Parts: sequence; C-alpha cells; structure tokens
Amino acid sequence: MAVQTREYRAEARFQRVSPQKVRLVLELIKGRGVQEALDTAAFTKKRIAPVVHKLLTSAIDNAKYVAGEEGTDLDVDNLYVKNAIANDGPRMKRIRPAPMGRAYRYQRRLTHIILSVAEREAKSGLVTRVEEPATAPESAKAAKAKKSAPAAEKKPAVKKDAGKKTAPTKTAKKSE
Repeated sequence: MAVQTREYRAEARFQRVSPQKVRLVLELIKGRGVQEALDTAAFTKKRIAPVVHKLLTSAIDNAKYVAGEEGTDLDVDNLYVKNAIANDGPRMKRIRPAPMGRAYRYQRRLTHIILSVAEREAKSGLVTRVEEPATAPESAKAAKAKKSAPAAEKKPAVKKDAGKKTAPTKTAKKSE
C-alpha cells in the first residue's frame, strides 16, 4: 500500500544570477522542514537568498490555497522541501570594450528556479489516498528480463593478430 502525497510548487523565472550560485543556496534547504528551510534562507549571506525565501513562502501559500480549494487537511508543520532546481534560462550576450579598438564578448546568465514542497508521509491511521501496488510476479519477471538483456548485448573482445608486420629495422651495410 503506497500513500500518494500531493506536491505544491512555485517558480521564479528569468532571475539575473547564474544557476551555479543559486544551487549553492538550494542545496542548503533541500529535504529540510519548511520552517527550518525558511530560517536557513533568511540568514544565508547570498544575494539570491531573499528570492529563494520569497519563493519558498509562495510555495507554502500555494499549498494552503490548493488544500483549501480541494477541502483536504494540510498540516503546514509537516511540509518539507521535496525538490529545489535551478535551470539555465536564456543568456544575454554582451560586449565589453577592449584595448586597441577590440571588443570582448561575455554572457549574462539567467536562471529559472523551481521549488516544490510536499507533506511528509502521514502517521499510521491518517492515510489520505492509497494506491494498489504492482503484483510481485510481474515485477520479478521484468527485473529478470532487464538483467539478462545487458549480458546478451556484450560483444566479445577482439584479439590482436600477433603475425602482423612490424616496422623494418635498419641494418648496417657491409663494407667491402
């Protein structure tokens, strides 16, 4: 019996910071509880941290709104940061003046940040939605088929021929 949890997300697109710098902040909050993640984002000394804090607040508000619309019970204290991704956005090509009338080209990177929160698995007796698991014999057959397929695809190693010609060696001429 698998319990299906609902995921709530928020996006911040076209942020003027490189994805690498955003990932530094996102790695700090991934998998943490929502309150701990908010505190971490609030006290991180990175320029993008306030944006991540605002985005996390937006994801929590989205969770509250959707739960209210659907009429489901949502425990905000039980929410955690399930996914936090920083993808490349479009790049702005710029030109910087260089010596002797030349120009250097550089790129300003933009980022799309996607943050999703979900509710941790409910305690026993508080199941919201249950899905039927796949039958065991079918999944065992599929696993055996996957294991045997790579073994059949291996090609035998090609042996090098020992009788190949070697480079001629220089021989000294006999003087008469």
